[in-house]
Amino acid sequence: MELVLAFGVVLLISVSLSGVAARTILSTALLFLLAGALIGGGGFGLVEIGARDPLVTSLADIALFTVLFTDGQRVGLPALRENWRLSGRALGLAMPLTMVGIAVPAHFLAGLDWPTAFLLGAILSPTDPVFAAAIVGRKDVPLRLRRLLNVESGLNDGLALPFVLIFLATVEHEPSELGTVATELALGLLFGIGIPVLVALAWRLRLLTAEPRLQALGPLAIAVMLYAACHLTHANPYLAAFVAGSALATMDKVAVEHFEPLGEILSEITKFAALLVFGALITPERLSHLGVGEWALAVLAILLVRPAAMLLSLARTRQLSRGERLTAAWFGPKGFASVVYGLLALQSGIPSNEAVFDLVAVTIALSIVLHSSTDVPVARALRVEPPDNLPTGKPVQDKPD
Repeated sequence: MELVLAFGVVLLISVSLSGVAARTILSTALLFLLAGALIGGGGFGLVEIGARDPLVTSLADIALFTVLFTDGQRVGLPALRENWRLSGRALGLAMPLTMVGIAVPAHFLAGLDWPTAFLLGAILSPTDPVFAAAIVGRKDVPLRLRRLLNVESGLNDGLALPFVLIFLATVEHEPSELGTVATELALGLLFGIGIPVLVALAWRLRLLTAEPRLQALGPLAIAVMLYAACHLTHANPYLAAFVAGSALATMDKVAVEHFEPLGEILSEITKFAALLVFGALITPERLSHLGVGEWALAVLAILLVRPAAMLLSLARTRQLSRGERLTAAWFGPKGFASVVYGLLALQSGIPSNEAVFDLVAVTIALSIVLHSSTDVPVARALRVEPPDNLPTGKPVQDKPD
């Protein structure tokens, strides 16, 4: 109950300050992370949560699935076709470069053996736009930039999982079972496309008509069925979630429009709950043994590796302006996918499992601090004004064109 009470209090504070956060560097995500650190073992000790606690894994898993399903609905098949070149560069070039760019300093700075270093690179290669909401979630930000970041982050979570499993098996000196990994990816695509398409086609029958006040629950039912189907069959749930959202947006825009408000709320709630729990894991004891090399690795992963990889992948493209390329390079935050994959490594029992998880935790924490507090300044640099419908206490005046 202490955790529930803390969540309610921080949620109330965050909602009350959300208008300020949208205009300044104050971040609601950071508030939940700090609150978790305060109530956890490294703070006042109000709640006791361990990294192996099923609550941690479940919340991160559900939050990631929910965010991906909701984000996928912003990008239907026509948008994917239109933006496939930029997204292809980010996924096909920037992601592998990020993986290698993290693995090399992980070996030399953190002292990890090569298989474990590449495991860390795979864990930290996915990006999460949920901590850059002022960029990805703003309709007045250039559409091509939003689509690039959204598609990249939506697909790379699922695409990183096979590499995590392969390198994890390599570290454990077990067969990587590439056939199994490929099957899980294929099943994720099959479920992600098949379930929403079949349901959307069924909804076109005259017999199946939803009451207006219940229409938002249709996509929610699809998400619940998809989540269960993926976990029962070991299909890739994260690839399935994003693909399902995109498929539903392609097949039934009306259903997506009705679900959007509910989906945004569910994404925010699960995200904040997962951040609170994750913050409770970041204790002084967990971070105190990290040396200069480990801290330098976390800084390099965010400030150098991701920007360099993205800029290289977007070199000579005329579809984005210089400012948009720099923005895409900077906003590569590490989020729930890395949390889930870091927990997989921790629970696997590999020799360096604690070291890998600690490096993942500090990198994610640093990413949340930097990315969630710079989204508004970067949006302003792109000449994007804060939304006009936020409560300011002053009457809103029309702006000249």
